[in-house]
Amino acid sequence: MTAHLPSRPPSRRGVLAAGAAIGLSLQFLATQSFAAAEGDLGRRKFVFVICRGGMDGLTVSPPVGDRDYAALRGPIALGDEAPKLDSTFALHPALSATYALAQSGQARIAPAVATPDRARSHFEAQDVLESGSPVVYGASSGWLNRAVESLSQSRKVSALSVGPTAPLVLRGKAPYASWSPGKVVDSQARLPTLLQDLYKDDPLLGPALARGLATEAMAQEAMTQVARMTPAQAAATPVAPPGPAARALQAQGREAARKLGGTLAGLMRESGGPQIAAISLDGFDTHAGEGAATGQLATRLTYLDAVLDGLHQGLGPDWKDTVVAVATEFGRTARVNGTGGTDHGTASTALLLGGALKKGGIVGDWPTLKEAALFENRDLAPTLDMRGLFKGLLMDHLGVDRAALETTVFPDSAAAKPVLGLV
Repeated sequence: MTAHLPSRPPSRRGVLAAGAAIGLSLQFLATQSFAAAEGDLGRRKFVFVICRGGMDGLTVSPPVGDRDYAALRGPIALGDEAPKLDSTFALHPALSATYALAQSGQARIAPAVATPDRARSHFEAQDVLESGSPVVYGASSGWLNRAVESLSQSRKVSALSVGPTAPLVLRGKAPYASWSPGKVVDSQARLPTLLQDLYKDDPLLGPALARGLATEAMAQEAMTQVARMTPAQAAATPVAPPGPAARALQAQGREAARKLGGTLAGLMRESGGPQIAAISLDGFDTHAGEGAATGQLATRLTYLDAVLDGLHQGLGPDWKDTVVAVATEFGRTARVNGTGGTDHGTASTALLLGGALKKGGIVGDWPTLKEAALFENRDLAPTLDMRGLFKGLLMDHLGVDRAALETTVFPDSAAAKPVLGLV
């Protein structure tokens, strides 16, 4: 069952009193809370999910209608088990909740998107993905933090980092809260500290919050265990359907991941809760034993799907004002390698979800998998600059000024045109 935070909001006076009791300044509370009073823009929510490790876009949204797909992917190619999005694309069967949203026009794919980086280094590509810079290590802050900084010049906006370490995308001058469940909250974890203090004596709401924190820790541990596998262990991992014990563990992991999303949704629904959030999921570096409908990547996608489903269900009526963007630092090679996996590539798939999305087909163009169309004869070629995708969402959904997007949020990005009309 998804853990929810209470629907009854704390009063402003109560929040201020609790904040003062735990050492929070009135200035911080004034700038971080009560964004809902800002009208329509204040109700809109944006969640950025980072899938670290180079998620294989050709498995996330397999182009089953591309005549070269099956031959290139060999044993990890998907077929009829992957539900169709259109005549070319399907979704991995593990993404069942995402597929249901796609069927109602609330999920879309950008199947050939990439950052400006072409080095195929995890560290460099993640830096470019999150900093928003056109070059590696070109900025010490993140584009989402600079977007918050730009928006804060005209209205109150709050942001939340989920996890023990704030991702680069949310680091910078603009203040943000950090939620690191399962341990004592650190000095920057202002929002959860505030909530725990408010509800610690409440016999109903206090345990609900504690359960949410505990289940997120379970989800983090489940994902970490999968991510710790070495390529050799992954190669030795059978891709056959798991037995009853493994299925039971996977079911527990899915439920924990779903509660993670539900708890984040509960925090965002709170009066004065974050309008913007960022969360990182590890374990998508699938060099061996990647699998097709089952296998290690399928397990990771199952957890990702559960987090997204928990977020969807937990946001309730606020889902209609929400956009979720799921992205990775790069894709994988078009051809499967000798250990049943894929190596570092270039373009991958980004997922867009939310009730605020407009219905439509794929985002960007499809370059095909013809040998002549592959990037450096090995990777899916990018047709869409990731910065343009983010710029369009920030501009149309959150109201970030275009001039700020071109110069501050994504420096030197005029060539990456915003993808407009998605919301």
